[in-house]
Amino acid sequence: MTVADRVRKRFAHDGMEATPAAVVSAVRQDNAVLGDTAVLRLAGQVRDELIGAGPLAPLLADQSVTDVLVNNLQVWVDRGAGLERAAVRFSDAGEVRRLAQRLVAACGRRLDDGQPYADARLPDGTRLHAVLPPVATDGPYLSLRTFRQRPFTLADLVAHGTVAPAAAPVLAAVVAARLAYLVTGGTGSGKTTLLATLLGLVPPTERIVLVEDAAELRPVHPHVVGLQARTSNVEGAGAVGLSDLVRQALRMRPDRLVVGECRGAEIVDLLGALNTGHEGGAGTLHANAPADVPARLEALGLLGGLPRAALHAQAVAALQVVLQVRRTTEGRLLESVSVLLPSGEQRLATVVPAWRRDRGLGPGAAVLARLLTERGVAVPAVLCPPVSEGGPT
Repeated sequence: MTVADRVRKRFAHDGMEATPAAVVSAVRQDNAVLGDTAVLRLAGQVRDELIGAGPLAPLLADQSVTDVLVNNLQVWVDRGAGLERAAVRFSDAGEVRRLAQRLVAACGRRLDDGQPYADARLPDGTRLHAVLPPVATDGPYLSLRTFRQRPFTLADLVAHGTVAPAAAPVLAAVVAARLAYLVTGGTGSGKTTLLATLLGLVPPTERIVLVEDAAELRPVHPHVVGLQARTSNVEGAGAVGLSDLVRQALRMRPDRLVVGECRGAEIVDLLGALNTGHEGGAGTLHANAPADVPARLEALGLLGGLPRAALHAQAVAALQVVLQVRRTTEGRLLESVSVLLPSGEQRLATVVPAWRRDRGLGPGAAVLARLLTERGVAVPAVLCPPVSEGGPT
């Protein structure tokens, strides 16, 4: 029997809470010959096994790790440059299953043979998804997305190479001009990080109201209030969805209404809000490329009962800018800044690039420059076409 097993048995027998002090005391009683340093180190390991992430705790504590993935006995991590195997070892699938069930149960959720999958959010903000056999064919499987308390500034993103130096003034101008924008990209591409950074540029005199499925945005701003969706309980009651929260947010006097991730019918409520005088709103959206954004919006709008023509009309009127991010082997990069414009007789929403990381100015640059000028914001030099040596003709 391991030290963790003996301490667990003692806590269960005495009905004690596994506080840090109680764990240290129990470990010291179990190993009276150990010195203080060894006891503290062992107590930390035992507490991780009792109420923490067990063998995964060091990986989650690593500030460079964004994802931890467990495939039965294999552990993979992503430090921003793709997946790599971790040196963590589990004794058997039963240990992985017990860890998953303990983490999920600590969040008030259920994970067992009758409910073989679960989404949960750990106390430190880490998102957890777990799947058990037989649904997981070679499981159990765990997917953990870490949450970092330290937010990034725009200068940090430039220094890390996420945002090109030429694009930083464009992003700042978009926020200053109160243009509504979507941050788009694939899973794990850095959408939330970029959105949180841009929200930190909002003037301190404005109130930001966040609506999220899981609270992740932590912008550096003095006036932020957040609303988080709630899943149903084990009886299937008590759920509060994003659409409900968007409607509540409109009654909270928002200067900037932000939906952390648009993935369903709430897009209809967001577009409706941005079309009723709530400028400068923002959100994130899964999309493989900027050109796919209208189709993605259309699909989500249909979930909310909004016809295709009405959706496109609402989108063109409500949104002005699309920021596309992408995860590459070099890290997460801002790939393009685009504008959303009506096109054709049906005035369908079309995404037109204004700036691209690999090609510079795009055909939408003049439109974006005009939008900034109309709102009294200086146009960044990168959006101005170069003047020939002979001067304008």
